[in-house]
Amino acid sequence: MLKQLLVDNLRPYRRLLTLVLLFQAVQSVAALYLPTINADIIDRGVARGDTGHIWRMGAVMLAITLLQVAFAVVAVRFGALASMGFGRDVRARLFHQVNAFSAREVAQFGAPSLITRITNDVQQVQMLVLMTCTMLIAAPITAAGGIVLALRQDLGLSWIVFVAIIVLLAAVGTAISRMIPQFRLMQERIDRINQVLREQLTGVRVLRAFVREPEETERFRVANEALTGTSLRAGRIMAVMFPSVMAVVNLSSVAVLWFGADRIGAGDMSIGALIAFLTYLTQILMAVMMATFMAAMVPRAAVSAERIQEVLDTPSSVVIAEAPVKTVARHASLELRGVGFQYPGAERPVLCDVSVAVGPGETLAIIGSTGSGKTTLINLIPRLVDATTGAVLVDGVDVRDLDPPVLWERIGLVPQKPYLFSGTVATNLRYGRPDATDEELWEALRIAQAEDFVSAMPGGLEAPITQGGANVSGGQRQRLAIARALVRRPELYLGDDSFSALDLATDARLRAALAPHTAEAAVVLVAQRVSTIRQATRILVLEDGVAVGIGTHDELLAGCPTYGEIVASQATAEETAA
Repeated sequence: MLKQLLVDNLRPYRRLLTLVLLFQAVQSVAALYLPTINADIIDRGVARGDTGHIWRMGAVMLAITLLQVAFAVVAVRFGALASMGFGRDVRARLFHQVNAFSAREVAQFGAPSLITRITNDVQQVQMLVLMTCTMLIAAPITAAGGIVLALRQDLGLSWIVFVAIIVLLAAVGTAISRMIPQFRLMQERIDRINQVLREQLTGVRVLRAFVREPEETERFRVANEALTGTSLRAGRIMAVMFPSVMAVVNLSSVAVLWFGADRIGAGDMSIGALIAFLTYLTQILMAVMMATFMAAMVPRAAVSAERIQEVLDTPSSVVIAEAPVKTVARHASLELRGVGFQYPGAERPVLCDVSVAVGPGETLAIIGSTGSGKTTLINLIPRLVDATTGAVLVDGVDVRDLDPPVLWERIGLVPQKPYLFSGTVATNLRYGRPDATDEELWEALRIAQAEDFVSAMPGGLEAPITQGGANVSGGQRQRLAIARALVRRPELYLGDDSFSALDLATDARLRAALAPHTAEAAVVLVAQRVSTIRQATRILVLEDGVAVGIGTHDELLAGCPTYGEIVASQATAEETAA
């Protein structure tokens, strides 16, 4: 998964990566040449007292050092550009992929997990790319070159190099094999803590209303400690790994000095060669240590890449047609033909063989008990999910054959939970039609019975709206959502229980004001209150996903027992309340 993700997304940065490889190779070779010059200064300059030779070779060392620094800086810069661009591209791909998901795929992954994958998981892989460009490319060059140059200085000490490398690789391999499962579990723990935190922030009013702060605090503590425990286990393994590396480095240095001293005494090795060999050994082991550091990052990045690729490889159940219809005559009509819907793995369908039609100037109301499939039916029209049987036709064309923008521009949706974005009243109302004038916004607010409270807000249309509309009441939020749909002037209005937060008087005024505005449009309205839908052209009664009645209010009272029970229960409730 990691390899596939890197290959797919680093292709545009091949030129930058080639330059990184080139500059890192030059700076690594320059760093490897310095100990040889240093040995020459000691043997031919210091030992012989040749000050001129020391100055000359010292100047060469300085020039090579400056070259190394310059090339290293440029390599790091190019590596940073490639890694940051990689992260940006992966985040963009994930964002567009998630936006293309239907409600089914979003529910499958869960919002907290998707957020973690787009942020934390991408960051883990991005850091791997950055560290590869700045460290890993130089490590094998330094290790291979260091071994060759160390052997040129003295073959008698070569066994120390190979023993040190073998011990180092064994220690690193053991540590990495234990870290991989911990990193996989760590990402799952991050998902969990995001889920708990998101639920608590979103449902803070419910928590306080039911005095559940202690229980939720405990739930967050458990999730937090689970993440902390997993992080500590991974940290302990890493904490052992780096001292082990340093122990190998230091013991190897001692071995070189111990056995090298004997070889100098025997005349088989010069002092300069010993110092150069020791420096090369340190460079080799430091290169292995850098590779070790990278190896510690690879398992976590691999887990993150697997999670990212899982999202990228998941196709949306809402598929765009190969040759979508992009031009449709404006009829303002909707037809459901034998529509059914069943979730994957469910024992029974949510909707079964529902057929009904609504045309220009008509209102189709949908009513039924909780769980009867009303919201699912509404979601089929804008293709938030696709029908598993039958067809949904807008303006005579199956929505699965329509180009999505063509479908969506015909629809004005007021969802069951109206959501407002952070900004102002005006930016929220213009969400569906950015070129709407202030006069058109005020007209929509008047129809939606929202003019009074918006006028009273500081700034009017420019009054601030917080994320989710948390600074306005539920009824105000619902009326602003209705006004937003009105500003768009669609040919098909969809309201999913969009009057539920309004009192009866406001409900009646809004419906009266709405009628002239929607005279040439088709309206589909899900409602719980009979008073809201009494005057609808056609009422669809759902029970357990099945249409048990279709007709006007009077026709259903006479011939649909389920509708009669709903009317009777609401009448009894109103009498009791009175």
